Amino acid sequence: MKVRLSRPLDYLVIADHSDNMGFFPDLLAGAPHILSDPKGRDWYNRVNSGDGVSVAIELIGLFSQGKFPPELMYQPDSKPYKTSWQNTIDAAERYNDEGRFTAFIGYEWTSLALGGNMHRVVIYRDDADKAEQMVPYTASPPQGSINPRDLWNWLQDYESRTGGDVLAIAHNGNLSNGIMFPMKKQYDGRRLDSNYIETRSKWEPLYEVTQIKGDGETHPLLSPDDEFADYETWDIGNLDVSEAKTDEMLPGEYAREALKRGMKLEEKFGTNPYKFGMIGSTDSHTSLATAQEDNFFGKHSGAEPNANRMMHPFMKTSAGSILGWQMVASGLAAVWSTDNSRNAIFDAMERKEVYATTGSRITVRLFGGWEFEAADARTRLPANTGYSKGVPMGGDLNSAPNGKAPSFLVAARKDPLGGNLDRIQMIKGWLDADGDLHEKVYDVVWSDGRSMGANGKLPAVGNTVDLATATWANSIGDPELITVWEDPEFDPENRSFYYARVIEIPTPRWTAYDTLKFGVEVPEEVEMITQERAYTSPIWYTP
Repeated sequence: MKVRLSRPLDYLVIADHSDNMGFFPDLLAGAPHILSDPKGRDWYNRVNSGDGVSVAIELIGLFSQGKFPPELMYQPDSKPYKTSWQNTIDAAERYNDEGRFTAFIGYEWTSLALGGNMHRVVIYRDDADKAEQMVPYTASPPQGSINPRDLWNWLQDYESRTGGDVLAIAHNGNLSNGIMFPMKKQYDGRRLDSNYIETRSKWEPLYEVTQIKGDGETHPLLSPDDEFADYETWDIGNLDVSEAKTDEMLPGEYAREALKRGMKLEEKFGTNPYKFGMIGSTDSHTSLATAQEDNFFGKHSGAEPNANRMMHPFMKTSAGSILGWQMVASGLAAVWSTDNSRNAIFDAMERKEVYATTGSRITVRLFGGWEFEAADARTRLPANTGYSKGVPMGGDLNSAPNGKAPSFLVAARKDPLGGNLDRIQMIKGWLDADGDLHEKVYDVVWSDGRSMGANGKLPAVGNTVDLATATWANSIGDPELITVWEDPEFDPENRSFYYARVIEIPTPRWTAYDTLKFGVEVPEEVEMITQERAYTSPIWYTP
């Protein structure tokens, strides 16, 4: 069946998993070599009897623990694997239409350390002539490895052999159980060294901060003073829920904490391994990149719209469970590129002039410098002033002029079909002279003429959501917000970073639309209202 998104995308990468590429089409087709294996025949029979979801969960569990049957593994040098990779390349080439729609070649390196997620999406600037010279790097021995260092070596080997250009984007640190952003040693006990620090910095300019398996900006235990920190939080366990989460794992999982950790590592090694821009993506496995609350097709075909999907377990083990309603209709990757082409978008990603949204198409600009003034916010073209007087998101400020504090021009415009804007916040992190890390959230511009409370907090914008009809009214909030903000607590001796977070007014979550459409009742703990948001890439200050 042919389908089409209700709102088109400008670009896309379909990143199949690196390991066992080509296996699932053969399983569905009942390939003889799969049916001749008892486990392969069992999976085939169960899929064809309508039990495909439990088969998928079993496969994920086996692969996560390194126990996938080796006799059924599709290695990269096998014909089915190579054919599948060529099909991926051919699809991207067929639909890439420079100036109208960009289709990137890519794959997802599927690294799991006993269920601890370390996945990276590898994206190619290149066309087929280079990409087809080497098959993807896998996470399965003997030809692959779960160690990110080995992936980075493969990326270098690819560029050296082909003259191509690639980068890697990590995601779902919230399912890594603390191993995504190490501070002292990596998952296998090997201590961080200059090679790790410099190589990660080189190959991973971006981090996927929000997607279908939870939001990864921050966690309420890490940011207790941030009232917006507990957003679409997945903190049950690792990817296959084979190990329950503990509080001690959280600092190695979330983007804001990683940005802070990166400054401390830079102080020691001279390079910041976590100096990344932020994007969102869907990570849906339906071939439908649906990130809209009112058009959400779930993680996989078993979670497409139906009356039971909210309460059906997404993942369930003795360590915990994640229910279907916890899936997140997120996210999107926004880039400020000069045109719609592989080269221009890849350039924007490499310079980190990108931002994440949780699915809403909010437009955001952020510039930092030393000379912005209030009058600069009275413009319809903030980028003209921004580029001439400062650096954009993803940029750097160095060595503050005497008596100067950094100032930021930040502007946001609502999704034309979405909710109005509640506020824009600036998130600051810094490393003080004693080597301690800090963060602070500033409300810098907001809607509806509200006044800051005596407690230093901005009152809530209100809520117009009618759950009975799954509707809301844009009678609160503003369609646009813009301001110039100067850091009132700047210390020129402290490393720091700044990024903007844009918050929408409350609107119905996808669960509210499902409840209305299917006429079902759900428990009170099911979230029915959301506040969509955007996260810009940071601007870093270095003394």
